[in-house]
Amino acid sequence: MKTVNQVDLQRFMGSWYVIAIIPNFIEKNAVNGIESYALNDDNSIDIEYRFHKKTPEGKLKVMHPKAWVYDEKTKAEWRVQFFWPFKFPYLIIDLADDYRYTVIGVPNRKFVWIMSRTPKITDSDYEKILTRLEKNGYEIEKIKKMPQIWE
Repeated sequence: MKTVNQVDLQRFMGSWYVIAIIPNFIEKNAVNGIESYALNDDNSIDIEYRFHKKTPEGKLKVMHPKAWVYDEKTKAEWRVQFFWPFKFPYLIIDLADDYRYTVIGVPNRKFVWIMSRTPKITDSDYEKILTRLEKNGYEIEKIKKMPQIWE
């Protein structure tokens, strides 16, 4: 699977709202998902992924995987470790020029995360992302929006 040509890690760090996913069993009925990245001195990346179950007041789920840049040239391919000793491919396959949205994929196309710097994404951006994902072999009917409900 092709990644983006280049990622500026400093610009990529920070928080991203999860707009849509191909859900796995952990993310079923997730709302208000936020994935945050922090670059460490050793170039590893601390990740915090948090969401609530079913409603914004539902049970909070927080995960703290760690990542390492795998492709040093593009910085668009990482390995993420949720539990030792396994590291999983994490591919930045779409990224707006202004870093307003990004899309993370995996080689087998079973999962995808569409994320934005804000809780909402324009319909135009979303449709363009879905079109590119479909061309990239994703079954877009499996992609589900994650509610972002902030008051």
